[in-house]
Amino acid sequence: MTKEINLKEKWDFVITQLSQQFADGDDLNIDGVIYLIGVQELGQGHRKFKKDEKVNLMHIAICKLLEPYGYYEFDFFDNDGWPHYKTLTELPNLKPGEQSVLMKEAIINYFELINFFN
Repeated sequence: MTKEINLKEKWDFVITQLSQQFADGDDLNIDGVIYLIGVQELGQGHRKFKKDEKVNLMHIAICKLLEPYGYYEFDFFDNDGWPHYKTLTELPNLKPGEQSVLMKEAIINYFELINFFN
């Protein structure tokens, strides 16, 4: 039970901090957080992205987030500096609630690795 409470507290902290910094206080949803992680991982700073680039940013973030779980592995950077990942293991079929928990846990792990909570 404490793990779930800790997860919720950390999730709420992430949402509060990122919403204040990037969404003028409006609460970001999980897709917004994933998008921001994609921008961070691309490392080209904030700029206008085309629709297909936004989808690619989210894909980069999901690969990065699920890499520690053994689903993806970084492969290479292309000529434009975009990271590419290869699939190691297919994602299991999860119910929507289970997907959400997995992604929130992966996001919190990501932010723990970059010392966001310190």
